[in-house]
Amino acid sequence: MATTTSLTPPDQQREPPPQLGGVLWWALCAAAALGLAVCSSLGPHRVWGAAAAFGYLAAALVAARGRSSRTAETVALAGAVALPLLWLLAVDRAQLEVRVVARSAALLLAEGTPYLHRPWVPEDFNPYLPGMSVFGLPEALAGPGPLTDPRLWMGAAFLGALAPALPAGSRSAPLRWIAVCPLVALPLAVGGVDLPVAGLMCLGLALAGRGRAGAAGLALGAAAALKWTAWPAIPVVLALMTASSRSGGRAAGGAVVRSGGRQAGRAASRCGLVALLTAAVLILPAALRDPGAFRAHVVDFPLGLTDAVSSAASPFPGHLLATHVPGGRTLALLLLGAGALLLALSLLVRPPATAADAAVRLALGLLLATAFMPASRFGYLVYPLVLVAWAAIRQEPGHALLRRIRESVPR
Repeated sequence: MATTTSLTPPDQQREPPPQLGGVLWWALCAAAALGLAVCSSLGPHRVWGAAAAFGYLAAALVAARGRSSRTAETVALAGAVALPLLWLLAVDRAQLEVRVVARSAALLLAEGTPYLHRPWVPEDFNPYLPGMSVFGLPEALAGPGPLTDPRLWMGAAFLGALAPALPAGSRSAPLRWIAVCPLVALPLAVGGVDLPVAGLMCLGLALAGRGRAGAAGLALGAAAALKWTAWPAIPVVLALMTASSRSGGRAAGGAVVRSGGRQAGRAASRCGLVALLTAAVLILPAALRDPGAFRAHVVDFPLGLTDAVSSAASPFPGHLLATHVPGGRTLALLLLGAGALLLALSLLVRPPATAADAAVRLALGLLLATAFMPASRFGYLVYPLVLVAWAAIRQEPGHALLRRIRESVPR
């Protein structure tokens, strides 16, 4: 029997349908980048906004042509991270915090403390904990240059900590998606001290979820030595491990398995002890070298208690209260304390059952802190973004999660 094969002429073949969800997402990212390029008063931010808007628009066109999401993400990464980063490195431009970190490392090597003894203007202050100086050591030791720029090492630390925190076998897709988000792509290009903190927090949560208490403590302690924003992660992880000890201490029918509960309880204690010891080893030598300077830089200045005013002035409730309401600074600090108290109570009343639950709880706490700090900025939103994205990926690994997001948007 003869068989016939029908071949569609090339000019009549259907192109892949456009990814409407991807087109809308990249268009939204392009609008945000373009808005920053137009409105920002910071040169590096304007450079990033112009380059990123081009990259996101190119990604939208790729998605509209029906190309794979990986292709669109690669195009967006080139425009939103690689291009502005290379340009800013070539012309030696960066966000102020990059220069602060570089100077702190030079001071640490010369004087044993990363803090100026008598800071006067906002640019003199270093509001970060002593561990942050490590990212400036390459420049302090080898001199300024594209390869010693602190932002490269901060970005590498973020990606290096986040990658092992993701589920094995599905890391590349979610890592690309997180890196290309505007809130992450911007600090990757212009410099962002919050990125390594967020990455180490995710790593600590992942290790705690795997039962590796000592390693989790090391990651959390390292994060706590970088910035105060990492400290809420320690009680959240301890609550997670304590809840695991309680659930692990009961067998079917309600019988108590004391050895399992005691073992898990010891794991939580070991995690907390390692975290505190790690942070102390990295913080105390520099803090005790000049306690007055340490307090002025990392306590008084971030809380707005110095004559010099921080440039962090995004219009969140805490900043608006401190700026426009009589006694508003005190009220903002009270609200900040109330948010911390609510987080602590939630951990006692309903501790997180999984690492993903703990990440969401921590993200909520940091979101409240960002809202009520007297000196805050939009960049701090990178914490809840990364934590919630990590929690979602952990609940449903990489490719499956991204596929579900794309398929939920009608084409």
